[in-house]
Amino acid sequence: MENERYRSLLTPAAMAAVDAAAAASGINSFGLMEMAGCAVAAAALKLHPGALRFVVLCGPGNNGGDGYVAARALQEAGASVALYYLGDPERLKGDAATARTLCHVTGSPLANYEPASGDLVIDAIFGAGLARDVPQEVAHIIAAVESAGVPVIAVDLPSGLDGRTGRVLGAAFRASHTVTFMTRKPGHLLLPGRQLCGEVEVYDIGIPWRIVSQHADGVSVNTPSAWVSVLPSLSADAHKFRRGHLTVFSGPATATGAARLSAEAGLKSGAGLVTLASPVEALAVNAAHSTAVMLKPVEDDAALAEYLADERRTAFVLGPGFGVGVKARSFALTLWNRRLVLDADGITSFREEPQALFGAFESGETRLVLTPHEGEFGRLFPDIVVDADLSKIDMAIAAAKRAKAVIVYKGADTVIAGPDGRALVNENAPPWLATAGSGDVLAGIIGGLMAQGVQAFEAAAAGVWLHGEAAGRAGQGMTAEDLLAAVQPLQ
Repeated sequence: MENERYRSLLTPAAMAAVDAAAAASGINSFGLMEMAGCAVAAAALKLHPGALRFVVLCGPGNNGGDGYVAARALQEAGASVALYYLGDPERLKGDAATARTLCHVTGSPLANYEPASGDLVIDAIFGAGLARDVPQEVAHIIAAVESAGVPVIAVDLPSGLDGRTGRVLGAAFRASHTVTFMTRKPGHLLLPGRQLCGEVEVYDIGIPWRIVSQHADGVSVNTPSAWVSVLPSLSADAHKFRRGHLTVFSGPATATGAARLSAEAGLKSGAGLVTLASPVEALAVNAAHSTAVMLKPVEDDAALAEYLADERRTAFVLGPGFGVGVKARSFALTLWNRRLVLDADGITSFREEPQALFGAFESGETRLVLTPHEGEFGRLFPDIVVDADLSKIDMAIAAAKRAKAVIVYKGADTVIAGPDGRALVNENAPPWLATAGSGDVLAGIIGGLMAQGVQAFEAAAAGVWLHGEAAGRAGQGMTAEDLLAAVQPLQ
């Protein structure tokens, strides 16, 4: 169950439905609030035992109720506690009102708080359910706390952060630690939210997992448990043809490096054979830099058709260094019945007519993986990217459904989405992965897994995770060549 709490992501709306279902099942909702508030108090005492004053900022809803419970628990533990509230506490209802009644810490209006050295702030103002910009008085306190350098522990989510999208709503606290309940929310992982949450602690307040799982919508964190069971395993009778054949298309003589990175990454991820399909003009330069990767001249549509006569050539990577234009479009559409990772120039080549690509791959199993960064995503899906109401997860899912493809929406918070509505958010990529050529390596890893028969969604998710692990091994200051050398199958 610990693993499920760690992997699952519930939107604030879904978590509210979980809370309501738990109460309807007969679970004491105030008991859940007591568990939550006491967990926050325990985290504060554990992480900041030297704090001179524990300052609890309480909002007008149930997040504020958690704060009142935390303030009471801290006072009972002998800590020095100060409490400040937003709005009129007399208007609190339900469990939050009960929590305030039981808390004997004298409160003061939020505007009266002046950060002081030795303070620890417990932010229980809004939590994950906020859907509008924070009031000006809250923005003022956020700025004052930031300026004073006072550490913050957030209850559920730093106030001012949208729990669904990870976006800042006017202003938001920067927490060093966040205590959330039952599962993380998308806003804990999506940028910029991830940078504002600090370490996120997921605390089980006692809602049965059967209730939580009923409201999950197929979105979770990208970890090996999501795909490890379908990865190929080597057997005693394995040989190179059974391990799959990946083809990577090379660009012209002056732009061959990207394709070679992809090809070699395909080998490193386990493909038995990898071929660089090269223009005639680039054969010499590719031959001079390739050893285990095979080389084949594929100049035009006719040569590609001849190459495809061998049906064992099932998986392809097109785009890295290939060039934008008619040739890229023609090659991609010719591969309509094969497994294709379309990256970089391959994606941009369809910016004027994306539906031609989507239509070619729409029938049968999902065979197409698109790996856009933010700019490339906008070229294929301009109407989706400008919809301010959509989170990055929402955008990736909408794009996957339209394209009938797996979308790897790249970034520090890469989202992998399938046309069936599944989505995974990746979190193991270190910041130094943002370097020239790293995307070419990723395309090759995914292609190599697809060549071995791994389905598109799982190949993309596994590829993204293995890519992040390789970057961690390569270390800060790595180049794409260092990243490639660090690529390993799952141990």
